[in-house]
Amino acid sequence: MKFKYSILIVSFFLALTSCNIGGGSRENLEVLPYFDLKGYMEGAVKGLEEAKVTKISRVNGIDTQVEVTLTEEQWREELDVFFEADINKSSLLNSYDTRVKNEYLIHEILPNTKGVVKNMTISIIDDKVHLIQVKMARENIFYSSVTNADLYISNKTQKLDHYNIETTQKIWFLKPNNIKISGSLRF
Repeated sequence: MKFKYSILIVSFFLALTSCNIGGGSRENLEVLPYFDLKGYMEGAVKGLEEAKVTKISRVNGIDTQVEVTLTEEQWREELDVFFEADINKSSLLNSYDTRVKNEYLIHEILPNTKGVVKNMTISIIDDKVHLIQVKMARENIFYSSVTNADLYISNKTQKLDHYNIETTQKIWFLKPNNIKISGSLRF
């Protein structure tokens, strides 16, 4: 009886540890296969709470402009689309074609591959990020959405300068909704 339990415990332990063998898990990757957007964004939102933001929101053609100061947590919510666009997940390993064209690092989803992030383009000059563009799309029988987001970094301060996020959502039998948020920061 003890022997059966010992084999069961050893088998369970081996099953747990074997899930991480083969380099598929993020923890075992020495270098992430794609640009670490989530890690970059973690650093980018720090210190933004001292900035004043002129924010323009357009919902179905109606513009609203406000000037606000956001906390770090509010910045995470405001720029959530960039955190959500993390393609360094083990389920997405080998799902993107990566190429460099001039100063642009481009990750593009491979044909017939499932993934929300369709394209990510990063402008890197002198090892500094200047621009991040993300294109995302979701679709099923009843719903579709397309999001285009741009994040511009100041050459002078190396902090976020301005951003644009535009989403068009279409629900079956309803008119499409278009939402655009633009923000410009002043420190």
